[in-house]
Amino acid sequence: MRLAGPLRIVVLVISVGLTWIVVSILFGGPGSGFPRIQQLFASPENSVTAEPRARKYKCGLPQPCPEEHLAFRVVSGAANVIGPKICLEDKMLMSSVKDNVGRGLNIALVNGVSGELIEARAFDMWAGDVNDLLKFIRPLHEGTLVFVASYDDPATKMNEETRKLFSDLGSKNVKDLAFRDSWVFVGAKGVQNKSPFEQHVKNSKHTNKYEGWPEALEMEGCVPRRSTAS
Repeated sequence: MRLAGPLRIVVLVISVGLTWIVVSILFGGPGSGFPRIQQLFASPENSVTAEPRARKYKCGLPQPCPEEHLAFRVVSGAANVIGPKICLEDKMLMSSVKDNVGRGLNIALVNGVSGELIEARAFDMWAGDVNDLLKFIRPLHEGTLVFVASYDDPATKMNEETRKLFSDLGSKNVKDLAFRDSWVFVGAKGVQNKSPFEQHVKNSKHTNKYEGWPEALEMEGCVPRRSTAS
């Protein structure tokens, strides 16, 4: 029983010592090698942050378009499984999700001044009627932008008039377009030169990524607004 007093003193000393150590750890007292608790609440400017992700602009472009230009991305179909996409100014004009694409040629007509969609349609170039396509592109007004993405077969029903109309829109590859080729193209009614926005891959054993089909094509860029679009 005589030891009860000294034991209480020892316990009290140990308690005080432990309390001092905990306080030193939390608040970084003198001589403490532990980080201060304030660091948990450090301002963002003083804290290490992860590298920011690369910023994406309209239609996923890596940089913004200049003034008076429209951002676009055109993707052809992959084989006969994955449908094409046409995006303009961050608006999806045609895609499988919108349920407005189909086998053949997928075409979006856009007002070249305002950038507004005029009409978007798919034309079956295997079993469809080429006259439907001709009626669609013959009456185009000056300044109308034409976005084209192939899917499956873009060319079987093409005739000389069809090829000439696309050539007049600025295409340099339409004359060689054949069965199951991949093709993406952006042209305009009234262009004076061939369009810089065109890609074409022939359907051949040397270029086919899928069995019987060449690779899908993806093209992005900034197309200038037209000065007129009547």
